[in-house]
Formats: sequence, structure tokens, C-alpha cells
Amino acid sequence: MTANLSELEQQARALSPEDRARLAEILLESLRGTSLSDIEAAWNSEIEQRVAAYDRGELESFSAEAVFAEATRLAR
Repeated sequence: MTANLSELEQQARALSPEDRARLAEILLESLRGTSLSDIEAAWNSEIEQRVAAYDRGELESFSAEAVFAEATRLAR
């Protein structure tokens, strides 16, 4: 580890938990190429589309009991 990286790590560890979390988000976004806000917006759009399709009766739904029974069956 270079001296600069070691110094940055020490400075980061001195931050509050909230600031460390935000720094982690920023660094991960820089690796991902897509911002977290863009990802959240895409998920929100997907959720809205699925809810609308459900409301229109276009999606098949399953009871919680059926879903958990299938998950249990697959986990074995």
C-alpha cells in the first residue's frame, strides 16, 4: 500500500459512520460507471410498471404460502 493510500485510509476511518458510508457509495459509483441515483430511478420505474401491470390484471400472482413452499422445495 502506498503512503498516500495509507494516509487516505486513516483519514477515511476518522470520518463519522455516515460520512464513511457516503464515501463508500461515491467510490463504488466511480467503479460501477452508473450512479446510484440512476440505478434507483431505474428500479423505481420498474416498480411503477409492475404495479400498473398488476393493477391491470396482466400479472399472475401467487400466495405467500405458495411462494414459501416453492422456496423450501427448491432449497432442499
